[in-house]
Amino acid sequence: MKNMKKINVTSSSMPPFEEYIEKIRPLWDSKWLTNCGSMHNLLEEKLQEYLGVKNVSLFSNGHLALYTALNSLNLTGEVITTPFTFISTTHAIVQNGLTPVFCDINPDDYTIDVNKIEKLITDKTSAIVAVHVYGNACDVEKIEEIAKKHNLKVIYDAAHAFGVKYKGRPITSYGDISMVSFHATKVFHTIEGGALIYNDDSLKSKIASLRNFGLAGQDQCDYIAMNAKMNEFQAAMGLCNLKHIDEEIEKRRRVVLRYQENLKGIKGIKYFQVQDNITPNYIYFPIVVNEEEYGETRDRLMERLADENIFSRKYFYPLTCDFKCYKDKGYRGDVEVARKIAERVLTLPLYASLTEEDVDRICKIIKKSEV
Repeated sequence: MKNMKKINVTSSSMPPFEEYIEKIRPLWDSKWLTNCGSMHNLLEEKLQEYLGVKNVSLFSNGHLALYTALNSLNLTGEVITTPFTFISTTHAIVQNGLTPVFCDINPDDYTIDVNKIEKLITDKTSAIVAVHVYGNACDVEKIEEIAKKHNLKVIYDAAHAFGVKYKGRPITSYGDISMVSFHATKVFHTIEGGALIYNDDSLKSKIASLRNFGLAGQDQCDYIAMNAKMNEFQAAMGLCNLKHIDEEIEKRRRVVLRYQENLKGIKGIKYFQVQDNITPNYIYFPIVVNEEEYGETRDRLMERLADENIFSRKYFYPLTCDFKCYKDKGYRGDVEVARKIAERVLTLPLYASLTEEDVDRICKIIKKSEV
């Protein structure tokens, strides 16, 4: 009989129930549920301390945070970015009236290929929007060099990079602004949510206004903006989860090591090793399936896993430039490597509560062993 225990590709980590109830209990007395209450303000402080960064501004979700990051920097014209990302990245660019110019990715860690950025720069280019993919860090030093040379702003979509460090320095401290996502399935979450991280103190009041309808006081509105504030219940969940974050990452690390142990040496299956000088967060475990060597396509492997009640994800597929809403827009970019990876990548289940037995079961199917 088949083992029909369902294994989803992601699963949210939760703090102890009583811990969350105690955290939100004061809200029934204060009745202060949103608009930068005590939970919200405390979470910003705790995140600055934990991440080792200067400024954290919380948002109701990561997309609105990224949209606001772009909006706050007064960008115009073209923005060089990657199509190998979640659709939110491209949406945020276009929603700001900017034109995405797609740069290919490198074949090693699937971040933007820094050797192909400069040839895409024109007199219309105002910024680079790069993405730390699966917790893999972009070449931040080379991007900084290019940006300084051409007077460009740098925004990092760091949705996957909470807590990641490069040479001991927070990866989110690079660039003009980094956006991190606190969606329910991330390493750290606030149910929904996100944040902007930045070094320039002068941005703080502008970002605060842009996430609150553009208001700068009860009687003053300086910008045409939206409501993107994080509420107190979200912030309370974040405060609880932050207490357990190191344990969460360690549990994920063990899952990743189990995968690597099981899948080592299988022809046609590629997985990542930790990058040099990087402190990882083990947020995802993607594999790339080479049909010629493995003997079947990525899609067929995904189907076989689903037949056993195991659900993986083609993440990222398709490229953002290949979605219907962008395919016929004529945006520039040669993305041959990105398209090749998108057609072969499969993200396997990974979360803190995934057991070693679950990983072994998944890997037996990948190895085409008897389950």
